[in-house]
Amino acid sequence: MKYYPVFLDISEKKCVVVGGGRVAERKAGRLFSCGAHVVVIAGKATALLEEMCREGKIALIHADYDRSALDGAFLAFAATNNAAVNRQVALDARACGVLTNVADAPDRCDFIVPSVVERGDLTIAVSTGGSSPAVARKIRKELEALYGEEYSELLRIMGKLRETIIAEGRDSDENREKFELLACSDILDCIREGRMADADAIIERLTGVGMEVKKG
Repeated sequence: MKYYPVFLDISEKKCVVVGGGRVAERKAGRLFSCGAHVVVIAGKATALLEEMCREGKIALIHADYDRSALDGAFLAFAATNNAAVNRQVALDARACGVLTNVADAPDRCDFIVPSVVERGDLTIAVSTGGSSPAVARKIRKELEALYGEEYSELLRIMGKLRETIIAEGRDSDENREKFELLACSDILDCIREGRMADADAIIERLTGVGMEVKKG
């Protein structure tokens, strides 16, 4: 199986997690961080899931799984320790047209969840197509060492700069060239070393825009 990589906008969309254990915790946490309306269905849930419910981060329904839980769902996650329940969630979701992920069963999934490195707006996703999550985690750790928090700051600056330049109505080819020159410049080293005045000088030299860069 070869999966088609895609980044989904799930903000304000209903995403259902069936299960109340540690796997469900991870699924619910990441869904919440992406702005989803998270509904967890579990007869018994971990302390963390209970806390997330009290804080209003998720809706937690203490009940056995029922097909009606998928009504209006955008995504569904089967994360119980009961293979029969997980299989039923997958079957019901497919019948309802809901994309589904089944923990530890890539053959029953419509999509699989990659191992992820996040640095602000930078997201690097690693997948082995379900063949070896352990290898995906190993690669993720290697990437975490290569891509530090300076990338979060770089993207914050580049995002603000892009807004400024686009608002000026410049030629798109000219803009693309300037952004590519900036991305290949020493600006990342300046940010990493805290030399923000030098970063601003590079931006002004390459784009003509004075940003007065400060650490965010």
